[in-house]
Formats: sequence, structure tokens, C-alpha cells
Amino acid sequence: MLRSSEGLHHVRYEIRGRLARRAQELERLGYEIISLNIGNPGLFGFRTPQSLRLAMIENLQHAEGYCHQKGIFPAREAIVMHQQARGVQGVTAEEVFIGNGVSELIDLTLRALLNDGDEVLVPSPDYPLWTAAVKLNRGRAVHYPCRPENGFVPDPEEIARLVTPRTRAVVVINPNNPSGAVYPRPVLEGIARLAESRGLVVFSDEVYDQILYDGAEFIPMATLVHDTLCATLSGLSKVYRACGYRVGWAVFSGRLRAATEYLSALELLTSLRLCSNVPGQWAVQTALGGYQSIQEHIVPGGRLYESRRAILSCIAESRFLRLAPPAGAMYAFIEVDTREFADFDDQRFALDLLEQKHVLVAPGVSFNVPYRTHFRVTNLPDAVVLKRVFTRIEEVLCGYAAAQRESPKGSVVEASRRFR
Repeated sequence: MLRSSEGLHHVRYEIRGRLARRAQELERLGYEIISLNIGNPGLFGFRTPQSLRLAMIENLQHAEGYCHQKGIFPAREAIVMHQQARGVQGVTAEEVFIGNGVSELIDLTLRALLNDGDEVLVPSPDYPLWTAAVKLNRGRAVHYPCRPENGFVPDPEEIARLVTPRTRAVVVINPNNPSGAVYPRPVLEGIARLAESRGLVVFSDEVYDQILYDGAEFIPMATLVHDTLCATLSGLSKVYRACGYRVGWAVFSGRLRAATEYLSALELLTSLRLCSNVPGQWAVQTALGGYQSIQEHIVPGGRLYESRRAILSCIAESRFLRLAPPAGAMYAFIEVDTREFADFDDQRFALDLLEQKHVLVAPGVSFNVPYRTHFRVTNLPDAVVLKRVFTRIEEVLCGYAAAQRESPKGSVVEASRRFR
């Protein structure tokens, strides 16, 4: 028996886990699956802007060798100018690290920081790679609540109560994945002051920074953090619909002089992986300095806006579903009103929905929450597809309710068995 590393025993990434594998099996059997578990724009017909593709093609002759471990200079300089335009001061190209997507940089920035047992404050719900990367790098993820009843916006005072002598960093995901919450300035200021007073590194995941709805305001965390180290993480995947290019960046600002050893360690780690994808880096300057086509999608009549509107409409008409309207990103984190059900379980519901209705969603427990009543969908499909999806969701939940009425002492487990 060839056993896996013990370091992986408590690492989860259910978004691409058991349910996704079952969906692939069903597709191989000939079923058409509507996959709403991953924010992958290309899967739903979104294209990377043509100007980015041309920039890559025109520079292919400069992309055949390794580049500097931090990334090519034109891309890093464009990222600096982008940060300066947003009000972030004191950043040069030396403080910019380009990686194979934000995902790689989450791992590397934590690996350069953590020792055995060090703690990182991570939101709940979170993008689960943050929790997984903390565990992989010998740390302990301490989840601070972003409560549904508060629109998934955290309370800095609650976060402060979780700080211990082992706490090294706090993670902020804004706009949030999976909830779509966009944090107001006072909340971000409260987290910034907490981090500064306790000497915590701030990791600000801002990959959805331009995907905002109905006048929501995005505040760059680096404009608020001054007396401790702040790492801003973003990339081309979502705003520029270029997931496959695998281009992300981490920009360090704030108290840089005190972070010399840490940044040297991070450069060592980036050197060990030689460099990140070079062709994709040539699209960065064009992306950040060119026409921001994402704006077409997030206003009334735009694809993402209308898909979000369809989700809100379906939720309003539903007998069972509730939703704190997402103000940003490309997801909805939906709550099931379980008053009519006994023993409702989000994973069992997701499996029933997949097996019976061929719709793949991500159960809420995948995002490190303590409750089992939510699931996440992406609003990347068009409105017609989403209305069809919510009709199927309602059918499954109506089946649960009917089975419960027929057998009042029963449970959703029995209803689920009846479906199969």
C-alpha cells in the first residue's frame, strides 16, 4: 500500500473533489452537466480581450527562455503603475512578484512566512486554497466569522479576539469568494489597525477588484495599511477572463524595511521554481493599461449583471432559498431554508442535484463554514441557463419537502434515498 504524505490528511479542496469527479463520470456516460462549481469564464464563452492575445503573440520571440524569478520588468512596472493609480505609495518593481496565477503565490507567500504551529486568520467562508495552503505550510488556519446575517462582512472586533502570540497574518478576500461581499471602508480600516497594532502581515486577495455591481465601492487594502507589511494579490484570471494564462502577482507595500528577510526568502522560493509562465506575462502591460472591457459585463444589460439579476429573481421566487445579494465577484452563496427539512446536508443535496438533475454546485462546507445549509453557484452562465438551473434546484427541494410530509418522522436522508 503506497500511502500519501501525512501532511495532506487534513487538506481539502472540494471544489474539484468528489462531486467534480462524479460529474466527469456522468459526462463520460453521455449526460450533459451544467457545471457551476468553478469560476472559469472560458467554460461559458467569455473570451480574453483580443489585445491581450495579440500582445502575447507579438512577444513570443521574447518568451522562449527563462525570465527573472520575479517576472519580466515591463509587467512588473505596469503593476506598479496600476497600484500607484489606485493610491498605493512606496512600491517599485522590486516589490512585485509574478507567479503562475494567484494560487501559486498564495502557497509561496505563506511558505516563506510560517513555522510549525504558526496561525493565520482566514475568513469563513473562504476561498479554500487559503486554508489548504496554511495547513500545507505547517501552519494553523484560524477562521474568523463572516456571518450570513451580516451580509458576510466580518467584524474587526471578533477578529481581534482570535489573535494569539502565534498569529502571524490575517487574510482578507475582497470582493469575497464565495459570498460576493464587498467590505466597507470602516471594516477594512479596523482590520488594518488591528494588523498594525499586533504586527501581523496582511494578505489581501483582490483578484475580483473590478467586478462590482450596483455602485459597490472597492477599497484597495494597501491604501489603508502603512505600519505593517501588506501583500496585495491579483491577476489576469477573472477580470481579464484569462484563467489559462496562469498570471498572478503579489505586490508588497507598507513597512518594507522590516520585511527584508521575509522578502529575500520569498525570492529564494521563486528562484527555486525558476520563473512563472513567460508568454502570459507579456499580456499584463496591455491588460492593465488598456481598455477595461470588464465594465461592459457588470452594468445593466451586461452579461454578468444580467446573470446576477436572474439569480436574484429566482431566489425571490423560491420557496426554499435565501441570499445576501452579492455586491461583487462572480458567485452567489445561497442559503437553504431548512425549516421544512430534517437533517438537511449541503453535500448530500449537491450530490442529489448532480445525480438527478445534472447540475454541479459547490456545497457550502467546501468553504470552511461550520454550517451545512449553503451552496455556491457562479453567475457565469447566461440568464436562460441559470433559470433552468434554479427550476431543477427547486424540484429537488420540493421532493425533499414532499418526502418529509409523507414521513414526518423521517429525514432528508430518507428523501435522498428515494431519489436514487
